[in-house]
Amino acid sequence: MERATFSKYSWIDFAFSVVGVCTFLVDWGSDLWVAAEFYYRGDFIWFGVLVGLMVLSSVVVQTFSWFWLKYDRELPGFRAHTSGTVVFLGDRVKLSGVLHVLQLGFLCRHISAIRQGFRVWWRKEEGSEYAVYLTHDLSMLRLIETFCESAPQLTLMIYVMLTTNKARTVQFVSIAASTTSIAWMVVDYHRSLRSFLPDKAKQGWCSSLIYFLCNLLLIAPRVAALALFASVLSEYMAAHFLMLWSVFALWAWRQGTDFMDSVAGEWLYRATVGLIWYFSWFNVAEGQTRSRSIIYHSFITTDGVILLTTWWCYRDPVQTEPYALALLIALPHIYLLGLLFKALYYCCFHPKLWRPPVRDPGLPVDLPDAAVSFRDFSIQDGALPSQLLNQRMACHATCFY
Repeated sequence: MERATFSKYSWIDFAFSVVGVCTFLVDWGSDLWVAAEFYYRGDFIWFGVLVGLMVLSSVVVQTFSWFWLKYDRELPGFRAHTSGTVVFLGDRVKLSGVLHVLQLGFLCRHISAIRQGFRVWWRKEEGSEYAVYLTHDLSMLRLIETFCESAPQLTLMIYVMLTTNKARTVQFVSIAASTTSIAWMVVDYHRSLRSFLPDKAKQGWCSSLIYFLCNLLLIAPRVAALALFASVLSEYMAAHFLMLWSVFALWAWRQGTDFMDSVAGEWLYRATVGLIWYFSWFNVAEGQTRSRSIIYHSFITTDGVILLTTWWCYRDPVQTEPYALALLIALPHIYLLGLLFKALYYCCFHPKLWRPPVRDPGLPVDLPDAAVSFRDFSIQDGALPSQLLNQRMACHATCFY
């Protein structure tokens, strides 16, 4: 089989890199602003929880970034292949290590991607493959940050609103924006994955919209159910999380994940997958995808019913009277609607079902999903391929599609 051709770096990739670094800075700024509000109001517990989430998320993302930086340096011919391009932090290993310890490695990756993308897109210089390589890594890191920080913070915001029984319009807007952002990040990540299967149809905008809606309708009621449970039994919230997170991490181990290049890195990945599964489905292994998805959603549905039932039994009837019944009816139906949209996506809007598919010129006829994988064009026997392949993301592409 001939080696497939990947999409070149475009102005859209550059725009996403610029938006990514702006979003990163705005997100951190808003987090610090909310933390300062908690502190000055004397809500030291919420302040501590918020700061803890920020630190945990940053440490996890920086650790992944550092692991990947080490792995890339060990790839045969990687430095030679990226010669003449802006390789992230060059060969200054100590400096890059210090920056990651200072929690600046992720930001430096964004800046490096923007600089490299500017050279490729605006100045028409070489290095398009490495620019694309950087954007794929950033897509994965942003997804990790989303579920390590944004999703828990969203749960905290709803919890604070419920326990204080005070809700301003800006809070509703912020919650809606955060939920939408989380769902969109999942879609953006999977659109990025599809580019690793150039012998298949791309994921079009209509397909992306359906996939976005299914994630929005599945994640929103999950976060709401967790916040409702925490509002009545906050002392059991940590136990609930640790129990489910442990089960999910062990399930990831049982699936034989092989994403990282070291044992420590792989266990960090499995622990992170467990955290992601606490909020949303994320496929990590090849084969039996439908069966694992059914098991996961059945488990989460049962857990959601238990959370809502517990909240209903322990809630304050007077304080929650304006919205209790509406939430009890709406949340399960929203989740069910999300499952229906997911079924609709796989039955009618999955890229492999589209005819005619949106394709790059010159590519062969689309193949069934089982007929091609990134292994057909990956690095073989340690030799440098004609194109630079991000094997981490390529591995996930074969799992998801």
